[in-house]
Amino acid sequence: VQLQASGGGLVQPGGSLKLSCAASGFTFSNYWMYWFRQAPGKGLELVSRITTRSSTTFYADSVKGRFTISRDNTKNTLYLQMNSLKPEDTALYRCARDPRAAVAGEGTLVTVSS
Repeated sequence: VQLQASGGGLVQPGGSLKLSCAASGFTFSNYWMYWFRQAPGKGLELVSRITTRSSTTFYADSVKGRFTISRDNTKNTLYLQMNSLKPEDTALYRCARDPRAAVAGEGTLVTVSS
């Protein structure tokens, strides 16, 4: 199983980024998928979740209205569109195949700073 996140970087407050997670080694369309983040010195936080056919999504209160999760099962890829970014969104963002992040990628770093 491989989950390769990309798209992170340095962005100013109020800016946007779109993260991608390329999945391989398993039947992507059979799994709910998750985005987690871990800020410096803090624990792992569930950011968002999407069901197999994108019928239902979940967002943490801290990102609701600003982030949008999506997936393309034909491309085995998970996405996270992040708008109106705040300094407190600075974290390592990881995609995962389970709600405990037991099967997760190494992540991509997002830094929100002026």
